[in-house]
Amino acid sequence: MSAALRAPASFPDALPPLGGRATQAAALASFTWFRVGGPAEVMVRPADTEDLAAFLAALPPEVPVTVIGAASNLIIRDGGIPGIVVRLPARGFGGIVVEEDGVIAGAAALDATVAEHAAQAGLAGLEFLSGVPGAVGGAVAMNAGAYGGDVAGILDWAEIVCRSGETRRLSTAELALAYRYSALPPGAVVVRARFSARPGERTPIAERMAAIRAAREATQPIRARTGGSTFRNPPGMKAWELIAAAGCRGLARGGAVVSEKHCNFLINTGGASAADLEGLGEEVRARVRETTGVMLEWEIRRIGIPAQERAP
Repeated sequence: MSAALRAPASFPDALPPLGGRATQAAALASFTWFRVGGPAEVMVRPADTEDLAAFLAALPPEVPVTVIGAASNLIIRDGGIPGIVVRLPARGFGGIVVEEDGVIAGAAALDATVAEHAAQAGLAGLEFLSGVPGAVGGAVAMNAGAYGGDVAGILDWAEIVCRSGETRRLSTAELALAYRYSALPPGAVVVRARFSARPGERTPIAERMAAIRAAREATQPIRARTGGSTFRNPPGMKAWELIAAAGCRGLARGGAVVSEKHCNFLINTGGASAADLEGLGEEVRARVRETTGVMLEWEIRRIGIPAQERAP
């Protein structure tokens, strides 16, 4: 573990009280869609928002805190994550409440489940969420979007717990949502959000969601160990077209490969390490830059430390 990321000597023996669960040396790979990555020094699963706020308020400020959600767009490096990893459980953070003109959802609620609740209530405007892998917290944090919609277009507010333990409600304007970006305070944890919707007919809503699911099935390797779109689309361009033009379709490194079906997806064929996946992504970036002059930006979040930096 690098000195810059090392927690205090008393950590993790003297953790603040927690109503939920805290697990030392917690395996994380099974939580990620890629199924790779090292352990968390400590993984915390709070019971509810108040439990999370009290824990963070009492946690020494020098202890690093990392938040993971459904981990659908995430590479955890092989050396693991020092400090605290917060993962909100569905019980306590997965509730969904349908209102007359919107839906309030906990951060652990799956995006597709939110879309289904809205559809069953005859609320339109949230159909695109059925094509967004992951959960509400991550969708807010990265302004997730697909199939003509994004979180910025439907979000009314998001409730967060700050690293200090303070609970705040932020408006869409305060979050300054942009393409795959939000201005969340450093270390903040999204715990709940409200999405606006409008009355609609159930049948057209259901048909739209079915079309989105069919399109994903036809064009993306959704049944593979993948992490969604690897790179952001540059302005006016498609990342996959640039990757294909650079001849990277099917490119492999170790157990990682660029999808033949959709070349903006990386796949763990079964034996990949996080280093394989990240290294393959960097090779794709280099080839695209050499071929097209465009430097792709990662959309997949990459966190943790490489295996060679892991503490003995």
